[in-house]
Amino acid sequence: MTLSESTEPVRIVRHPDHVVELRLADPAHGNALNLRTAEGLRDAARQVAADPGRAVLLRADGGSFCVGGDLHAFAGLGAATGPYVRAVADAAHTAIQALYDLPVPLVTAVRGAAAGGGVGLALVGDIVLAARSARFRLAYTAIGLSPDCGASWFLPRLVGPRRAAELILTNRTLTGDDAERWGLVSRSVDDGQLDDTALGTASALAAGAGDALRAAKSLLRSGAGDGAGLRQRLAQEAESIATLADGPQAQELMAAFLAARGRPKTDGGRTAALAPESVS
Repeated sequence: MTLSESTEPVRIVRHPDHVVELRLADPAHGNALNLRTAEGLRDAARQVAADPGRAVLLRADGGSFCVGGDLHAFAGLGAATGPYVRAVADAAHTAIQALYDLPVPLVTAVRGAAAGGGVGLALVGDIVLAARSARFRLAYTAIGLSPDCGASWFLPRLVGPRRAAELILTNRTLTGDDAERWGLVSRSVDDGQLDDTALGTASALAAGAGDALRAAKSLLRSGAGDGAGLRQRLAQEAESIATLADGPQAQELMAAFLAARGRPKTDGGRTAALAPESVS
């Protein structure tokens, strides 16, 4: 029997084939990262890490995987902006580290927008599947911020330093097919097949030789750079983005971005503003 545990706005679903699913569950707001969502993700990731089954699947409800930071929650805080952004980053980074350190295979499935912190969250997987129409965009420098959620650590290792620099500095958008060609994701699939393919991949891994898969993953991780290196980079990223968020340039750019989009703050500060199609 499938069991569901809720740490809203994130859910844990335990499937009978020993796949443990971590699901972002705030689709009305693009699964944006404000403090509530980041802390829910942190708590859920810790629960999964304590009992990961034989494989873990990370995916999201709705039309977007994760549109990144919640600018409505960030903007207008004045001197409190930096501490708030730091709290969001620290919670999200704890989740990233816990997922990276999982001993069992982790599959991530990306549909729609993966922007800002959503990119790092997607890339933490061992196998990353993307819908062909998925859109990956870093978006940070457009609003005066620097990367977080491990993006500056994962990207050079996956696509090389030149392409990583292009993605981070120019905010170039990649579709799912682009991301496969660049080596950002394992493969892209037709949009309607993403959920079945992702769950099928996780189920096949869960049915595999568990000891061998764990050993193989450990070897791959040690070859790519150990978790301590990621932990250090996450701390650097959190410090950098919080410092920038406190500065006048970022606050002006965030305010201008929201004003240009004309989105009223009607949802308690949870509407995301980093969807790739809406960042110019």
